[in-house]
Amino acid sequence: MFNESIGKQSKPVKNLVERGAVKKFALAIGDPHPIFIDEEKGRQSRYGTNIAPPTFPRVFDFGTIEGLDLPNKGLIHGEQKYHYNRPLRVGEEITCYTEVRDYYEKKGKQGEMGFLALKNYGTDVNGEIVFTAEQLVIINETIKRMVMSK
Repeated sequence: MFNESIGKQSKPVKNLVERGAVKKFALAIGDPHPIFIDEEKGRQSRYGTNIAPPTFPRVFDFGTIEGLDLPNKGLIHGEQKYHYNRPLRVGEEITCYTEVRDYYEKKGKQGEMGFLALKNYGTDVNGEIVFTAEQLVIINETIKRMVMSK
């Protein structure tokens, strides 16, 4: 169903690691570590500023992949793994994009399920990869039928 999307990428989108957003995110996930929220501690750290929690890229815009029209509701978040080359620093600009890595189907108790493997990338202003995130989206039979009928 989504096999034609394998290998496609979204257009890159610029995102800002904004101080207020980092603080709100850290507090929302229940991790008020000073490296995330205390400006003085950030300045004194080896990074020279505050950094973002590891799951912060969840709030970034990764763009849209042409032809991959998934609904906003009904998808199941299967798993997500992050890999960092270095932390995200408050104030920096990160360019993000997504690539469709794979799609496969399996029979389950509730019918045939689709598994869409995505990989997100975040690069700095020099084009260096700061992080990647692998995500597995599970698409149940009801959602598959809805997408196919479009």
